[in-house]
Amino acid sequence: MKSKLRLLIAVSAMVVVFPTLVKAQTDLGIKGGLSIPNLTSGNSGNPLNSGYKSRVGADFGIHAEFHLTKHFSIQPEVRYSSQGGKKDGGQAFVTPQNLPVPPGTPLPPYLYADYKSVAKINYLMVPVLAKYHFGFSSKWDLYVAAGPFVSFLVSAKNETSGAGPVFLDAEHKQPIMPSADFNEKRDIKNELKGTNFGLDGHVGIAYRFNRSSIFVEGGGHYGFVKIQKDKVNGENNTGAGVVVVGYSYRICGK
Repeated sequence: MKSKLRLLIAVSAMVVVFPTLVKAQTDLGIKGGLSIPNLTSGNSGNPLNSGYKSRVGADFGIHAEFHLTKHFSIQPEVRYSSQGGKKDGGQAFVTPQNLPVPPGTPLPPYLYADYKSVAKINYLMVPVLAKYHFGFSSKWDLYVAAGPFVSFLVSAKNETSGAGPVFLDAEHKQPIMPSADFNEKRDIKNELKGTNFGLDGHVGIAYRFNRSSIFVEGGGHYGFVKIQKDKVNGENNTGAGVVVVGYSYRICGK
């Protein structure tokens, strides 16, 4: 219901703004590059939240830019964004239901071991950015852009590797199993919320020639939604730094 409401609001806003936009100078563009995402920790104390480091993925998409004045434009985008994070070393995991321990052995909700894990979470992002152009010359343009986004979960997998003893505590002082195999690829899409929203922004520089531009941008985005459906699996927010190159072409206006 919430995702449908957000979509309705976005469509309504576009209906109001569209008559102004169609009269503006309009560029269409493509861009692609690197996403350097991470999963930021919540403050719940859940041991699954912490320890993530950045991984490297892809970020690419298309955009339309509507120039309302010499310095100001609106830029809606559709982007495929690789997000997630990775851990290497001591970390917590949810205690399995079928753990082979003696009957009656009390088990905590989380156990600990040394292994590698990578969360690969991919979204389709739809930002709408307000963009300010400094306009230093007819050829070169320095600009900043920022605005809200809504994103839709495309896929999510957690890949783990390694083997070793399992412990009851994070300090690895209370062993419970002499060895466990952590080599596994697991689909976790059903464990995550299907939509997210947050803020997106970047700084860029473009070179114009004829009706075309080539550009380089650096920025990032941050999602406000805790992505897990169940708190037992953690309470993390998505975020990423992004560096892309792109090309745009003016289809309307001078």
